[in-house]
Amino acid sequence: MTFLQEVVDLLLAYIVESFDRETKVIDFHYPNELLQLNNWELQDEPATLDDILISCRATLKYAIKTAHPRYFNQLSTGLDMVGLAADWLTSTANTNMFTYEVAPVFVLLEYVTLKKMREIIGWPDGRGDGIFSPGGAISNMYAMLLARFKMFPEVKEKGMSSVPRLAAFTSEHSHFSIKKGAAALGIGTESVICIKADECGKLIPADLERRILEAKQKGFVPFFVSATAGTTVYGAFDPLIAISDICRKYNVWMHVDGAWGGSLLMSGRHRWKLDGVERANSVTWNPHKMMSVPLQCSALLNLLTPQGLMQNCNQMHACYLFQQDKHYDLSYDTGDKALQCGRHVDIFKLWLMWRAKVGGLACGRFVPYIIAAYLFPLSLVCVFPQPQHTNVCFWYLPPGIRYMEDKEEQKKRLHKVAPVIKARMMEYGTTMVSYQPQGDKVNFFRMVISNPAATFEDIDFLIEEIERLGHDL
Repeated sequence: MTFLQEVVDLLLAYIVESFDRETKVIDFHYPNELLQLNNWELQDEPATLDDILISCRATLKYAIKTAHPRYFNQLSTGLDMVGLAADWLTSTANTNMFTYEVAPVFVLLEYVTLKKMREIIGWPDGRGDGIFSPGGAISNMYAMLLARFKMFPEVKEKGMSSVPRLAAFTSEHSHFSIKKGAAALGIGTESVICIKADECGKLIPADLERRILEAKQKGFVPFFVSATAGTTVYGAFDPLIAISDICRKYNVWMHVDGAWGGSLLMSGRHRWKLDGVERANSVTWNPHKMMSVPLQCSALLNLLTPQGLMQNCNQMHACYLFQQDKHYDLSYDTGDKALQCGRHVDIFKLWLMWRAKVGGLACGRFVPYIIAAYLFPLSLVCVFPQPQHTNVCFWYLPPGIRYMEDKEEQKKRLHKVAPVIKARMMEYGTTMVSYQPQGDKVNFFRMVISNPAATFEDIDFLIEEIERLGHDL
């Protein structure tokens, strides 16, 4: 108990430090340096508890402070105290989500929360099904799995050789998990057809319909369309109503990847961006992003068509877990509809935060429009016209290239700017922001605001740091 109390004291001190703007976001070392700084190797003899505490301190010393108000690097940032408390409780309970008999409260909480999420999507009476999974990529793969099983149930036993060549469709700006899911399910990445997006990153419905017809003419069977609500880079929202019309016309499963933007369903001000989501067959929603639930917390929700689709798709009737003569309602033994056997309890964090905040989970407090206008002094150039979410994408033009007349040379040199500034930023440790290219656009910064602790002063600081670290380029 003394050891645990010392660990708790260490964690509480780290939490306070993480919110302190005077501390670094990162104490960066290159991998070979970090390997030499501490003895990370596993030994043949057990360490003392004092040594274990030293290891805990070292781990936190070199960890990235993702709760820091100046950490803008990823979609999942911040640290919620109620969510953290729930995570500690979950680890203390240390159980598995496969049956009601070993996780009665958690199974019930998953049941009521998934139903509430389906109601918020707009499915009548919250009807449907769902599962919490280890992240949005797996949730998206669940959707693809269900779509294939609904169209060709024989694939479960006979494999891909028993079905025609399938085609899935998604935006060129969509998450890589759509192709990864196709690879994992044996459908193949070449069967994922990328649809053109407009300058703001939204899927173009006319191109979707054209590519569906083209695939049918080539002998493919269109079975799955993944629309995106909040793309990873631009934060774009695909036009769901138009996509739904096309999916219904050609009898194709419509999935909405709302891993990033799905939480706007909680916002009275921004919910309209997902108009048409209630017409989808399935939705991915990651509360561990915009809703600040501690990692990981991702749900796949599907409208039951037909009844028991997820169960029939995945169940294997393991008699040592899912006995049919138990003394309670077997519908609460949810493990057989999951791909996993062992499944972590991810529900309690979301449920407890929901109870603590009620409407406070809504995302209307984030105003990307104001931030976007606020972000662009002379040295910064917007990548696309009007941000739709809290993603703000921009180039920093250092004085050395700002007024270059040779635009091709300027573009070539601009491509190298963001990586250099990011490297310097990490070595100083003062802030973190992501960068990437997109299509024919050279490297640009992608600033994401999802941490409730971040203020305009922190945005000021980021801009000043970028200019300080890049003024000589």
